[in-house]
Amino acid sequence: MIDRELAQSGWNVNDPTQVIEEFDILTSAPDGVAESVSNYGNHQFSDYVLLGKNGKPLAVVEAKSTSKDAAIGREQAKQYCYNIQIQIGGKLPFCFYTNGHEIFFWDLENYPPRRVMGFPTREDLERFQYIRHNKKPLTHEFINKDIAGRDYQIRAIRSVLEAIEAKKRDFLLVMATGTGKTRTCIAVADVLMRTSHVERVLFLVDRIALREQALSAFKEHLPNEPRWPNVGEKLIAGDRRIYVSTYPTMLNILRENDRKLSPHFFDLIVVDESHRSIYNTFGEILDYFKTMTLGLTATPTDIIDHNTFKLFHCEDGLPTFAYTFEEAVNNVPPYLCSFQVMKIQTRFQMEGISKRTISLEDQKRLILEGKEIEEINFEGTQLEKQVVNKGTNILIVKEFMDECIKDHNGVLPGKTIFFCSSKAHARRIETIFDQLYPQYKGELAKVLVSDDPRVYGKGGLLDQFTNNDMPRIAISVDMLDTGIDIRELVNLVFTKPVYSYTKFWQMIGRGTRLLEPKKIKPWCTQKDVFLIIDCWDNFEYFKLNPKGKELTPQVPLPVKLVGLRIDKIETALTKNKPDIVLREAGKLKEQIRLLPQTSVVIKEAAALLSDVGKASFWDTLTHEKLHWLRIHIKPLFKTFSDADFKAMRFERDLLEYTLAVLNEETIKAETLKTGIVEQISELPLSVPFVKLEESLIRSAQGNHYWRSISDHDLDSLCDKLGPLMKFCEQEDPGANQVHLNLADKLHNKEMVEFGPQHEAVSISRYRDMVEALIMELTSSHPILQKLQNGKDVTAQEAQALAEQLHSEHPHITERLLRQVYKNKKARFIQFIRHILGLEVLKSFPESVSEAFEQFIQQHTTLSSRQLAFLNLLKEVVIEREAIEKKDLIHAPFTVIHPQGIRGVFSPAEIKEILSLTQRLVA
Repeated sequence: MIDRELAQSGWNVNDPTQVIEEFDILTSAPDGVAESVSNYGNHQFSDYVLLGKNGKPLAVVEAKSTSKDAAIGREQAKQYCYNIQIQIGGKLPFCFYTNGHEIFFWDLENYPPRRVMGFPTREDLERFQYIRHNKKPLTHEFINKDIAGRDYQIRAIRSVLEAIEAKKRDFLLVMATGTGKTRTCIAVADVLMRTSHVERVLFLVDRIALREQALSAFKEHLPNEPRWPNVGEKLIAGDRRIYVSTYPTMLNILRENDRKLSPHFFDLIVVDESHRSIYNTFGEILDYFKTMTLGLTATPTDIIDHNTFKLFHCEDGLPTFAYTFEEAVNNVPPYLCSFQVMKIQTRFQMEGISKRTISLEDQKRLILEGKEIEEINFEGTQLEKQVVNKGTNILIVKEFMDECIKDHNGVLPGKTIFFCSSKAHARRIETIFDQLYPQYKGELAKVLVSDDPRVYGKGGLLDQFTNNDMPRIAISVDMLDTGIDIRELVNLVFTKPVYSYTKFWQMIGRGTRLLEPKKIKPWCTQKDVFLIIDCWDNFEYFKLNPKGKELTPQVPLPVKLVGLRIDKIETALTKNKPDIVLREAGKLKEQIRLLPQTSVVIKEAAALLSDVGKASFWDTLTHEKLHWLRIHIKPLFKTFSDADFKAMRFERDLLEYTLAVLNEETIKAETLKTGIVEQISELPLSVPFVKLEESLIRSAQGNHYWRSISDHDLDSLCDKLGPLMKFCEQEDPGANQVHLNLADKLHNKEMVEFGPQHEAVSISRYRDMVEALIMELTSSHPILQKLQNGKDVTAQEAQALAEQLHSEHPHITERLLRQVYKNKKARFIQFIRHILGLEVLKSFPESVSEAFEQFIQQHTTLSSRQLAFLNLLKEVVIEREAIEKKDLIHAPFTVIHPQGIRGVFSPAEIKEILSLTQRLVA
């Protein structure tokens, strides 16, 4: 077994220039290290010594029997290494000890032993030896500030370098999206390569677009380091220093190459967005390489899964370094851009779609179309799931175009991402943009999804969105939720609910990057804040559920199938049915035999599988053995990835049915049988392969077939019909959706305010909170009672009241009250009088609307164009709360007339209008 492992790593045990077996070590010392191991006179014999190209020992391999613990050879191997160093002089060999199933690598005087997936190649060991003897101290090593020069980035890099000096091998950096995690890790790699600590770096990402982005960043900041892959490269090359790969690509390389890529090939692995979900699926990569690992994540530390901390050996839940969004925003000057949130809810979202909420006009149209109004009854939560209403999507698009942050011309939105729930939903939104704004010829908004090849590469849709004027709006389904770095983004629109807090903050992070002054593009001339339009109340959800929805882990189908088979064997054992035990045990053995041998997980379980492979294990199955199979062997089936899952589902259903019959669960068995018969009935006889089994298919749909069926018959049914299940029609998730085109109305539109502890409070909720607090205090507070009784209060009393209310709740400030009640001129005490019902405070929009209405009533001869101009002016004044004379001859007023106000009104009228606006905004 050991010879085979060495051969897989390129070592020929029959070539004495590569490997010497029973290497003779001469020990002259009568005492000391040599005395504690088996000696023949003054000689010791190492099982294997691996030689370098110069003929000198590179490593010692101590072998123990497969029935023994490999750790028994640990001390022996160490002593051999030191004695060989004394005998031949020079460099200390690397230390390995193994029992054939498990291999341990000990870099003496540097790191404790660790289990590895295989032996290093000769090139690996010579690289390790070079690193060991040439690496420089890191404590005061120069950091390239052109790559990562911000103070927190330098602190992050120093934290990693100090941890390496402390002999740690795993590091976790928690840095808010937009703070330069990639640049920070590139600077770390730069230091480690310059100081000869590493030669090869692997950067892992979860999507192709992020791979291209990372390759571009490495090219910019480390232009002289050769990178993989270059354009068109599929096979991994051995002559590069920087490797960037997606998780699926690297996993495929490992499984398909079967150890052609050494498990010691990389010296440092950077794991972008290090979340537990990644390790569940792609943990084999880190299990295979087991090298120095740097994890990067933007997830706040209090949300990171405890297991993620464990993976990076952050035992107290403390990462190697953390830098939060709040720290970045509050820095002077800020490193990240803060945001405002506007909550938009439509009537159908809030009240559902039914006869009660559908307009009379739409009801008449539906009746003329022959539809029953009473049959249309959907909850708001069913939108874009069971029911699609075009009118709701139209309303959301229109509101977005009204409220979004626009470019300097004030007409088109700045760069925007729409987060949609499905590809079909995204296409619907795209169609609505094209229909409502045909003047942009289909270029305003584009769908970007990961399986569209037109998205990638130079000139692709993502490149156009990032670097061109158009499209302004990227409509995304998952693809742009994380990692994409587009500084010009000023609007994010959530048109779907999000239940993962981690993902939610990653999505918000798309907009947090500030513009680089030297690289400002024409369509985004400034960015001091970005806007989030939340159409599904996500902020309110995460206020109530700070960690989001707890997702129960889904058991993979192969694992569930094996679990059911073990359950059936155990039940048959209890009920003394030896024939069933024998038959199902045979099937279980075959399932175990088919485990993917190239999987790292399976290789690590070699000792366990060796036990199961012995005939004696199966001679007498006991409950204890079945429990052992359930604990140790069943989880290995998560490695199945290349299987006919439709056939496997059919087998699972048949197995569940036979288990229910065995347990005499009649109702459950009947329910399962009905489902199986339904599956069989869906097999298309028009397919020639299916037609061959027509007789069985028709027979299996009748009750007579099931009355006298045996387990042997069900095995035959599974063998014959299971492989045909792939011919069944795959149900279109949108096939059963009801599609409507009903006019929807705006139910609620309001900004959301953020508190000091990061909590989100809607404007209406804030107003209710303040008013409830003041009403509660009125019965006991002397100053409030004085106001209630109609008496005046002094400035000192007003100040004391303001301070007490602010201490009760830190959100109650004059600034916030002005924002919430939309009145920037009122004083604190006026807001209190307004809440107590003693004074009516008009909001700024109300005051502006009332003033314009009076102006129009006083000027009854205004033309339609003049009225349109005044209406636009009113909206601009309300939005900006400021207006100057020069503004009136620029966009958006040039939409009414190319000369702006000069082309619409006379000089005398202009003077009157200016007087009106100055009075309002003063």
